[in-house]
Parts: sequence; C-alpha cells; structure tokens
Amino acid sequence: MMQSSTAQLLFYSTSTFPRNPTYFPLQNLAFCQNLCYRQRMASLKGSRVKSQLNSGGSSDSSGGEDNFKTLIDFIGKDGENVGDDMVILISHLQYACKRIAAVVSSPFNSVLGKKGFDGSSMGDRDAPKPLDIVSNEIILSSLRSSGKAAVMASEEDDVPVWITDDGPFVVVTDPLDGSRNIDASIPTGTIFGIYNRLEELDHLPIQEKAQLNSLQSGGRLIAAGYVLYSSATILCVSFGSGTHAFTLDHTTGDFVLTHPRIKIPPRGQIYSVNDARYFDWPDGLRKYIDTVRQGKGKFPKKYSARYICSLVADFHRTLMYGGVTMNPRDHLRLVYEANPLSFLVEQAGGRGSDGKVKILSIQPVKLHQRLPLFLGSSEDMEELESYGDVQQKINPGYEV
Repeated sequence: MMQSSTAQLLFYSTSTFPRNPTYFPLQNLAFCQNLCYRQRMASLKGSRVKSQLNSGGSSDSSGGEDNFKTLIDFIGKDGENVGDDMVILISHLQYACKRIAAVVSSPFNSVLGKKGFDGSSMGDRDAPKPLDIVSNEIILSSLRSSGKAAVMASEEDDVPVWITDDGPFVVVTDPLDGSRNIDASIPTGTIFGIYNRLEELDHLPIQEKAQLNSLQSGGRLIAAGYVLYSSATILCVSFGSGTHAFTLDHTTGDFVLTHPRIKIPPRGQIYSVNDARYFDWPDGLRKYIDTVRQGKGKFPKKYSARYICSLVADFHRTLMYGGVTMNPRDHLRLVYEANPLSFLVEQAGGRGSDGKVKILSIQPVKLHQRLPLFLGSSEDMEELESYGDVQQKINPGYEV
C-alpha cells in the first residue's frame, strides 16, 4: 500500500505540468473565469480590470501601474531586466514550484506526510518527511537542468550539493516549510535565496567551496523569494529593487504579476507568535505583548493575535497587512529561512531582526545555524526591540 501511494505521489511530481489540467464546464466557464480574474487582479484598480479582460490582458501603463505580466516577462526585457542567467534560473525555479504545488495538493500526500518511504513513523519534527524529500529532489532536478546553479544548499541535506563548475549562482532553500501540517490542509511554502558564486573559491576542493559559498551573509543576497501553497499559489520575489508577488493562473500555468512593489505598512495591528509559550518568554517580550494587545503601546489600538504555525503563511499575512511575526527562540534557520525572508521584508520597507541585531548583518558559521527571528513593519519592530530582552532562552523540550 505504501509503495503504491509513494509511486502515485512521485507520478504527480514528474516533469509534465499540469499532467491532466482540469477545465471548467462550458456552462460555468464565463462565471468561473470572471471569479478567477477578480481575485487575481485584486491589486489592480477596478477601472482597469474590464479593459484588460476585453483586450486580452494588455493595457495602457499610464498612471504608473504595471501591465499585467507573467513572471518571466517581468524579469526579462519588460521589467527588472535581471540578466539572461537569472531569467533562466528563475524560470526553472518557478517550474519546480509549480510541480511542488501539484504534489502538495495531490490526494496521496496525507499518507506520505505521516510515514516514511518504508512505512515507518516520522516522529521527529525535524526529520525529513517524504513530501520534503520529494520537494527537495524536484528543486535539485530543476537547478541541474538550468545549468545556472553551482551549488544548492537545502534544509533537507546535511551538506550542500555541488552541481556544476560553470553555474554563476548559489541557491539556498527550504523546499517545503510546514509540511508537517499538510494533513490538516494548512498552508505550506517554499523559501529560497540566491547569491553569486564566489569565484575566488574555485580553486578549493568541491565540498569546501560548496560549504563556503553557502555560508555567505544575507547582505550578499542578490535575490530571494517564497512560494505560498494555499487557496492560491503565490510566488513573492525580490531582486534587490522592491518586492513583487505573482499568482499562479492554473488555466495557463503562468505566474502572473498581481502585487507589484509591495510596501508593508509602517505599522500593523497584528502580532503572530505561539503565545502558548508565554510563561517561558523573557520579561521584555511578555511586557511588549501585554502592552500592544491592551492598546497601551505607541499605537493606541488593541492588537490582534494571528498564528498559523506555518512560517511562509504567517510572514505573507504580515507582509500584506503589517504587524510583526516572530519565533523568539533559536529555532528558525538563518541560511534557509531568516535571510531570504529578511531580504524580502526589507525590500518592502520592513525589518528583520533576531531581537538584537539586523538579520542580514549576521555572518553564518554553520549551515543549519538557528536563531530567533522577528519580521515585520518598521515601527512595530522598533517598538518591539525597545523592550530589550525579547529572545527566549528557555526551552523545556517542546518542538513547536
């Protein structure tokens, strides 16, 4: 039974995407298309939606708004113009994420999310599960095919993988964050960061140069992004000149620009943290949370708590609405999670911190180095850090 389910899941993750695309019944097509386009164009002014639909997606760009573009159009000649090598790399990465989206929505993932390939229970929260492994292999395969990645460092691998001597880029990734929650249909995500390969290390042995290339500080990132697998599949990315989000159009297979130049509000009214651990927090963090949820902070409104326990989902909501999302203990990984997300939030006008110093200024010393992580609106982050002691040092043994 397990062998059969495993084979079926791998069948869903093969290179053809979509394998069997589902089309709306003809009698409902117009309604469903309008519904899909309304959600997809949520960031556009209402007056432009009808003209874009009628004109097949083209529109006058007067008024400073972007034409409706696919991801590849946007990073090519029509948008960021990041260079041919980066366009090829991103093309392969976004293709990998479409395949992962198909895997996580397949009917076979709940069984494999709880058991190993040999049918054994996966009791350790941080032990790789089949969905993580499949996602990791999908990304590695796509990077190999691109010819543009020299190294891939993944949360799922003990050491970085050297791919090719000719690749100009280094890719770090958490292939499937939140996969432990897949059986409850809680949103999951992929996180990635991209660096230039350090050519001055080319003379070193393969494993040594792979490791050192992967341990670059976040300040050297040239691009970063995440993909949220939820009610919509959203790819959010920055190449160092703003943060932009693209929504997957399942009828065409394209990631389409829906949220150009995202700006996180300077202050939100939401905090996101597992406050079941309140009594293990330091005094500074408890005082901050007590203050803002009573409306006694610098912002005279009561804050609400929103916590999904899925890093990409919690961060995406914070990026859209403002506020702060945090894990105050040294649990999240600097290389794969903290650096890429801090890069994105800073490009959107926010801040990323370990509670004391800027995340992107921290030099990694270990590939799987963990640390506290606080991400959010600039004013919220400033107020949080003003309480001083916000890093949790106590861990009685829980894993969430």
